[in-house]
Amino acid sequence: MSAGCARRSSPPGTTACCRPCAASATVSPTRPESLSTKADSQREGIARPLAFELSFILLPAAAGVPLALLGLHPLWICILAIAPALARNFHYLFKLSQLIRRQHRLAPPFPRGLWGEIYRSVARYQQRSRKSRKRQIRFTRRFREAANAVPDALVILDKHHRIEWANPAAVKLMNLCWPDDDGRLFTDILANPGLDALIDAGDYTRPMEVAPEHNRAMMLSLRSTPFGERKRQRLVVGRDITKLYHLNMIRRDFVANASHELRTPLTVISGFLESLEDAPSTPVTHRRPLTLMRNQTDRMCSIIEDLLTLSRLEMNDRPEEQESVDIPDEIHLIVQEAQALSGGRHAISAAVDEDLLLLGSQPELRSAFSNLVFNAVKHTPAGARIDIRWHNDDTGPRFTVEDDGPGIPPEHLPRLTERFYRVDRARSRESGGTGLGLAIVKHVLNRHEARLSISSELGRGAIFSCTFLEHRALVRREIDISATG
Repeated sequence: MSAGCARRSSPPGTTACCRPCAASATVSPTRPESLSTKADSQREGIARPLAFELSFILLPAAAGVPLALLGLHPLWICILAIAPALARNFHYLFKLSQLIRRQHRLAPPFPRGLWGEIYRSVARYQQRSRKSRKRQIRFTRRFREAANAVPDALVILDKHHRIEWANPAAVKLMNLCWPDDDGRLFTDILANPGLDALIDAGDYTRPMEVAPEHNRAMMLSLRSTPFGERKRQRLVVGRDITKLYHLNMIRRDFVANASHELRTPLTVISGFLESLEDAPSTPVTHRRPLTLMRNQTDRMCSIIEDLLTLSRLEMNDRPEEQESVDIPDEIHLIVQEAQALSGGRHAISAAVDEDLLLLGSQPELRSAFSNLVFNAVKHTPAGARIDIRWHNDDTGPRFTVEDDGPGIPPEHLPRLTERFYRVDRARSRESGGTGLGLAIVKHVLNRHEARLSISSELGRGAIFSCTFLEHRALVRREIDISATG
């Protein structure tokens, strides 16, 4: 085995010896053939243009040797040597700048040497830019086609709430004139007191119902979400909910009217049942059925009262009269009522910021907070702990009711605020619940620009939190000072 065969038969990085011919060879680590070929081709691709460019200097320099022998000054020889290269470089540099400035497409034939490589690189960059621009144009065209096909109104606003773009549905639903309304304030077209706040908030989960001026019979649901690279723009989405709005109005009117009609006869029936139950002439065997009938009648009266409360809350988006509500005082009263309802079976505690008041409707807020506390009493077993908190944190004023009861299965959490929805129907009826308490809480909070969050874990209890906006927080000391001043 020769030195060549020693290399071929041995692993890289070892020394091999051929016994027949006493030849030895060190086998060096090898690189993958593809990488080696690629590197060689890159060196060759650079060496050739570089050699071509050097020829423009070396050839005139070689021609200047006889001139040097004739006594020509070396400076002139250097100038004559580099002049052709400088002239060529300036020519192609000027030509390239002209082509780029005029946005001309670079196409073969390209010059030889390094300038040829530069021209080819610029041509490849132009080709990639053209492809990218075509893709962007196709994407923009598809986006516009999709946006134009959407039945909802879509309007893009700048950071000053001026219109930048609108789809055809916005022209129909919002009475826009596109592109004539380009740059116009959006609030000049849809005038509503809370529209600026809706756009600034950019909270898509909180819609606003607006009746446009050009068609008061129509009802639009407006939503806003951040848009653009820096999220400074806003995308406003408007949906025609006229049919749904009228159906809800019919439903609310029906519930309100039916509840009013049922309340009087039920009150009469309950009164007669109570009289019969307490009458001495009533047989003993009839007393238990009368008691059951009166309990069910009272429960129906409670349901009707809650339905009337819901109907009243749904009539207006905001409370008509808002005042400074002494939430600490209300919580102390609610705690006393909850302790009476519990009968000492629960450990109820309250941590209250005594100086934190709230701007809102006192009856509505008391109804919402008492519903949450009474629900905790009714739906937790004896010995459970119920903690009530009223404080101000980074998000705003917060009212929290926490218990360590059995908890709520996660599949029920999204539906807890629905009317008559019950996690355990039999147990809820036994506890005297109407199934409308959390629906009332949700509507009250919506009217006060607040949100209800519910978290629970089986075996570890549940937490109900009401979070209000910061501008509704009031400080008792400041109110007292302004009142005395």
